[in-house]
Amino acid sequence: MSYFNWWNFALCCGLVFGVTVIVFVQDNVGWGAADLILMSAMTVTIIIFYFGKPFCRYRKPQGSPLTPMLQVVAAAIAKRNLTYPSNPALLYEVPKSQKTQARLLGHTNKLRFFDKAAIIEGNETLSGDKKPNPWRLATATQVEELKLLLNLIPIWFTSLAFGTTVAQTGTFFIKQSSTMNRKIGHHFEIPPATVYSLTAIGMIVSVTIYDRIVVPTLRRVKSNERGITILQRIGFGMIFSTLSMSTAALVEKKRLSIARRENIQGGQTGPVSMSVFWLRPQFMLLGVGDAFTLVGLQEYFYDQVPDSMRSLGIALYLSVIGVGNFLSSFLITAVNLITEKAGGASWFGKDLNTSRVDNFYWLLAAINGLNICVFVFIARRYSYKNVQKNVTVADCTVANGARAEPIV
Repeated sequence: MSYFNWWNFALCCGLVFGVTVIVFVQDNVGWGAADLILMSAMTVTIIIFYFGKPFCRYRKPQGSPLTPMLQVVAAAIAKRNLTYPSNPALLYEVPKSQKTQARLLGHTNKLRFFDKAAIIEGNETLSGDKKPNPWRLATATQVEELKLLLNLIPIWFTSLAFGTTVAQTGTFFIKQSSTMNRKIGHHFEIPPATVYSLTAIGMIVSVTIYDRIVVPTLRRVKSNERGITILQRIGFGMIFSTLSMSTAALVEKKRLSIARRENIQGGQTGPVSMSVFWLRPQFMLLGVGDAFTLVGLQEYFYDQVPDSMRSLGIALYLSVIGVGNFLSSFLITAVNLITEKAGGASWFGKDLNTSRVDNFYWLLAAINGLNICVFVFIARRYSYKNVQKNVTVADCTVANGARAEPIV
């Protein structure tokens, strides 16, 4: 439960180093010197990884993880006319004496149609070493794994609005910083990209407080091992992302008013007198949102997928950020066309001082606000993975090929 917190903590520490020290060296010493530092860092990383590799434990692959899902669908359709058993315990399950790589899952009442795949028909004999046809009879655990996979879909879709918001930190947020006063003192000026470190700092502080203070406190108060549920954590982060967009809109509106007052639009060049540290709230709020939602999504997609599909779970998490960037580009293009055809000026002019990015931020805040309502509706009806207790989890091997004891 703490792994992803500290994994992101380390990632953000590297990010702060990259957008401060490395960017400063690039601007003031040279790109060659910066690349030499990065090469040295990667060399140390590879050495550490190499010496840690023998201690890794790998789950032994057992065919395609999608095949059992298709077998459940086929079996459920074939048995669609059967009646549900009076007790879920009557559904077919792998005998506990049989060694299995996957954990056994308890029954849930959602998507009950697929339960029919585990109903034992009168002509199906399960005695001896004869195994049933997997396309006609699936285990209750396989049925529950399919349910888990289907439950991921609405959560994934409602996470895309957050991914679209995160895309602004590396685009419009940085563009804002390039048009503002970045001087510290009389001689030192920070590069525009360095402001991005505020998001990483916000995430570092939030993750530390959450893992070391919030979770232990809530664990004692609520008697819940996680403190709060994974989806509650994701939802809290979405609230902070909405606040970040609202704050960004207010700051951008103020920046535009100063730009007009200083006649930046009239032909003058150079940054406005407004300090770049006015952007600090929106960066920090989004960093806090990342600590809740981004890390929560990592934990969710790793924990709530079937055990054999955890690589797919991490891929789904990464796709939230990737698709969010595509959606951000699509939204900008659509808004640009709509505002031009409406007869007024486009929200995205030839430069930031002739644009209305503040309106775009308000649009994102509204989208996030509506998305939170949909997310809460789905999360309140979500059924978490129900793992049976005291059941063999898996046979694993360590990296050098030696056998490891089964996890129970």
